Formats: sequence, C-alpha cells, structure tokens
Amino acid sequence: MIKVTDLYKKIGSVQALNGLSFQADNGTITGLLGPNGAGKTTCLRTLFGLLKADSGKAEIDGLDIATQTRQARTQLGLFPDPFGLYERLTPREYVQFFAELNGMAKAEASQATAEVLTLLQMNDIADRRCEGFSQGQRMKTALAQAIVHQPTNIVLDEPTRGLDVMSTRVLRDLLLTLKNQGHCVLFSSHVMQEVAALCDQVVVMARGQLVAQGSPAELCAATGKSSLEEAFIALIGTDEGIAA
Repeated sequence: MIKVTDLYKKIGSVQALNGLSFQADNGTITGLLGPNGAGKTTCLRTLFGLLKADSGKAEIDGLDIATQTRQARTQLGLFPDPFGLYERLTPREYVQFFAELNGMAKAEASQATAEVLTLLQMNDIADRRCEGFSQGQRMKTALAQAIVHQPTNIVLDEPTRGLDVMSTRVLRDLLLTLKNQGHCVLFSSHVMQEVAALCDQVVVMARGQLVAQGSPAELCAATGKSSLEEAFIALIGTDEGIAA
C-alpha cells in the first residue's frame, strides 16, 4: 500500500506538490492522471526517495520514506526508462545486479533472477547483451529489474512512452498479472485510454493537488460525462488550472 498525506514540494519557484493526499491499495492498479506540470513525476520521485518533500508524509506499507528510506525502498519496485539499460550487460546480469543492490545475497539473487526471467518468458534472451534489443525486450528487462526482489508495490512513470502497440499490450498484461497477485501498482500517465483500460482507481491531479479520486466509472458518474476524457476535462477545467 502507498499512502501520501499532505505532501508539499517546491522546485525553484514552482510549487510542484501543493498538499497532495491519496492512497493506492494492494491488489489494485492506481493511475495518476493530470496535465503536463501537474506534479505526477515529482510525486513518484518523492515516493522513491529521489526527492525530499518540504512537508507531509509518503508511506510505503506503513514505512515513512523520509525516515525509514532503506526499509521502504525494499517494498518498492521502480520501473526505469527501458531505453536506459546497461547495454553491455545481459538481462541476467542486469537483473541480478539490481537484486543484489536491493539487499539479496548472491545465491538468493541468482535464484530470484532465474525465476523472474522465466515468469516474463525471457529465457531465450537472458544471456544476450541488451544492445540491439527491441522495445519489447527492453521493456521486459526493465520490468524484471523492478520486480526481482519481490516488492509489494510497483511504481511506473509513463511506462508505455515510446513503446509500440505490441509492447504496450505485453506490459498491460504483465501489470494485470501483478495486480492479480496482490501487488499495489501505481503509474502516471496522460493517456486516457490507457488509464481507463487498466485502472481500478484514478487520482486526478492539477497544480500539485488532488482534484478527485475514484474508479473511471465513478468519475464519469460524478461529472455526468460518458467518457473518462470528458470527465477529466470537467474536473480540471483546463490544463492551466482546477475547475471552480
């Protein structure tokens, strides 16, 4: 479970987070939806401890990311940019490196790596260098790194950006599998179809604040709109601010 309570973060002159609060539960996929500049990426970076909030609290399974950073991070899997892989490494080497980085002993990391490569059907490419990989192969390698240490929570920042149609479908299926296994999946996006198709809960953000939270159907019902896109526009007014 991921819980954010009254988070504030200023970056330069910009109030990136302005009292943001929401909760993402286990066994659900929660989407952060908002216009560019809404604070989605800042929120996720704060959750992973890459940024320190000015005030407020971010908790991972009840652990405060600010004061219990190391323990909290073990319960968190971060899906990185698939195009930023270490191309000289094989998926097996890459994934095992991050397993050990997350505190696993070498033998345990090796076993966990073998299991996740099998889970993601990667054994045919497991010992090839990542250089020259397709988008789908890169995406699977990045996801394997994120889940090898079996975190309760998976965090993704615009995960389908740059992926082709088939790779996007593979990723969606994998996220649904993680949800069905009881994981908490949290991802940011501004792609309405993606959020509507995947998310059990949607956190609508603008100007670093929570505008609304609910299922796509609940948000449509609350605004009297027939689609999530129309509901989103009704909720935030324009991409420049929050509707009155």
